[in-house]
Amino acid sequence: MPASADFRPVAPPHDEASGHGDAGAALLDRVRLELGIDRGSTVLPPPPTVPLPSRLATGALAWASVSAAVLAAGCSPVSLDPARVAIAYRSDRVLTIDGDAPPVWSPYSGFWETTDGWVRTHGNYPHHAAALRAGLHLREDADPAAVRVALAERRTASAVSDITSAGGLAVPVAVERPAVDRALRERPLLEVSRVDEESVSHPRRSELAATSPGSLPLSGMRVLDLTRVIAGPVCTRTLALLGADVLRIDPPHLPEPAWQHLDTGHGKRSVILDARGARLQELLAEADAVVLGYRPAALDRLGLHPELLARRHPGLIVAQLSAWGTESPDLAGFDSLVQAESGISRIESAEGGRPGALPAQALDHSAGYLLAAAVTTLLRRRSREGGSRIVRTSLRRVAAELLGMPRRGDPAAEVDFDVRPHLARFDVDGSALVTARPALPGFEFRAPHPWGSDQPVW
Repeated sequence: MPASADFRPVAPPHDEASGHGDAGAALLDRVRLELGIDRGSTVLPPPPTVPLPSRLATGALAWASVSAAVLAAGCSPVSLDPARVAIAYRSDRVLTIDGDAPPVWSPYSGFWETTDGWVRTHGNYPHHAAALRAGLHLREDADPAAVRVALAERRTASAVSDITSAGGLAVPVAVERPAVDRALRERPLLEVSRVDEESVSHPRRSELAATSPGSLPLSGMRVLDLTRVIAGPVCTRTLALLGADVLRIDPPHLPEPAWQHLDTGHGKRSVILDARGARLQELLAEADAVVLGYRPAALDRLGLHPELLARRHPGLIVAQLSAWGTESPDLAGFDSLVQAESGISRIESAEGGRPGALPAQALDHSAGYLLAAAVTTLLRRRSREGGSRIVRTSLRRVAAELLGMPRRGDPAAEVDFDVRPHLARFDVDGSALVTARPALPGFEFRAPHPWGSDQPVW
C-alpha cells in the first residue's frame, strides 16, 4: 500500500460502543468455561467501562482478563475498580524512581515510513538496537534522524529483511486479516493439555495452604519465572500477589532494564542463573509451576521444552507464553510489533496516515492476567486431579481475540481522574519507588527485590 494512502478502516456493522461491555462479559464467561472455573453463586453486574479509550474494545479485554484472574483466585470481580485496572495497564506512565519517570522507549523503537508503507521496530534492549543499526548499515552513534533517512529509502519488505537478518526486530505495519484471526479464534484462548496420567500429585509437590485463616490463595506454591518484559512478569507478579513463592531467573549475559524489572517485579525474588546448568533442574524438581516466556526455539535449545519438563517433573504446571505462538518458534516479538503486524496499528491510526497504537500494552497485560488465571486454576485443582498440565497462549492469539470484539468508529475521550489512590510506594535498596497498585481488589503488592539480588534456593 502506498505510504500516502488512507488506511483508516471502515467500521464493521457491529461497531457499537455499547457492545464492548457485552463482549467483555462474553469473553470472561468463555475463559471461565475453558478453564473450568466455578464462579459459584456470584452474579456479575454489567461490566464497567475501563477508561482505556480506543476504537477496539481494549477496556473490555482488560476487564475480562483481570476478572478471570480474580475468579481463579476464588474471589469476586464485582468490586473491580475500572480506574485501578486502567492504571495497572498503563503502569509505565505512573512509575517513578527517586521522583523521576524513567525513559520507557528507546529512540530506535517506533513507526518509520518507507517508500511503500510503514514498519514498526523495537530497540529497547541494547542488543536489538545494535542489530537494527547493523541491518541499516548505520554507525553506533546513529540518531533517530539517521534511522528515518535509512528507512525512507527502502521498501517495507526490504527494510524488514535487512533488520531481521541482522538479528533486529522489525515488522511491516499490516492490514487486518479477518480470515487469519477467525482461524486463531477457533482455538482456545488458553490451550490446556494434560501430559501424564498420574491419579495423585507427585509427593514432592507442595500442597496449598489456603485452608488456614487469612492465608492467600496460592500460599505454599513455588513458581519459577523464566520470562521477560511485560506479559510473563505480569503473570508471575499476579501469582506472587496471590501468595506464591516466585523465583525469577535471568541469564547472566542479558540484564533487564531497571525500570522494567521494578515495574513488574513485585513480590518476587530475583536470581541470575544459567538456565543450562544443573541448578535450574534442581529448582524445577521442587517447583509447582514454571512460567516460560522465551521463544519456543530458544526453550528447545535450553532443554526446556514444555512437554519435556512436564514428563520429567510429574505434577508440574507449565505455562508457556510467546509473542507469535508455537507456529513461529524462532520469531521474537513484543506487544508493539504484534499490534503492527496484526492490523491493530492501522485500525488505531488517528487520522488514517501515521499508524497508531492501543492506549496501553494491552496484549501484554491481558496475556499476563489470563495466564495467571490458568496457572492459579490448575494449581488449585491439581491436588484433586493430579498429573502435569501445560497451558499456552500468545500475544498474537490475544490480538485475534481483540480484533473479533466489537469496535467503534472513534475512541471515546480520555477520562481524567485522580491517580493517587491507585499508587503504591516502596523503598527498594535505598531508592524511592512509586508504582501502580494491583488491579486485583483486596490484595496489595510486596516490594520488588533488586534485580539479581537473591540466591537460587527455595
